[in-house]
Amino acid sequence: MVLQLDNLHYCHPGQSRPLLRIPHFALQAGERVLLHGPSGCGKSTLLSLVTGIRPVQHGQIQIAGETFSSLSQRKRDAFRADHIGVIFQAFNLLPYLNAVDNVCLSAGFSWRRCQQERASNKPQRNEAARNLLGRLGLDADTMTLPAWQLSFGQQQRVAAARALFGKPELIIADEPTSALDSHSRDTLLALLCELCEQSGSALLMVSHDSQVAGHFHRSVDFASLAGEGDHAA
Repeated sequence: MVLQLDNLHYCHPGQSRPLLRIPHFALQAGERVLLHGPSGCGKSTLLSLVTGIRPVQHGQIQIAGETFSSLSQRKRDAFRADHIGVIFQAFNLLPYLNAVDNVCLSAGFSWRRCQQERASNKPQRNEAARNLLGRLGLDADTMTLPAWQLSFGQQQRVAAARALFGKPELIIADEPTSALDSHSRDTLLALLCELCEQSGSALLMVSHDSQVAGHFHRSVDFASLAGEGDHAA
């Protein structure tokens, strides 16, 4: 089991009714799950809990065999760096760094992920990053450009490569294809799913677009997390 949520509740400050109430949810090793629902339903809030950005108020989150929700903020940050790759909705690339250096940011926070790539020094890390970017469709010249000069689609590929670097057990993706046309969306998702399968990483993606369900092993309606069940893609 890569991810398990049990009796998870979350309320925004000043609210009495929980925004999230999840009795149980589990994600197996290597499994790809789409979590879909309308904007504002709490999907991004859930991801902020799963990634440790927000502390859990009630319930338990287990990741890769660790009771993640009981760790201190410092230990959650270190654990996330070692075991979780995140594709943020806004990408969060450093605009003055080129594509390769942005991907290698993961390595700067996790020796474990460097070891997974057999990249114990900077030249090896750069080569591993270039390999990932190449597999995601970036050419050598584009890899040398600062992030602010990249197109939206190119930035998405850099963000995906950064999350995949070091083969983390869990990849979290927050609406990574929301601004793409259907062809570009399907191309990126096919590549992302292929790389997750090759690395053995589980993928949890949230989206308002249920039409991408065919790329996933399961498609789960966000409303069903309150205990109504889910359905296979």
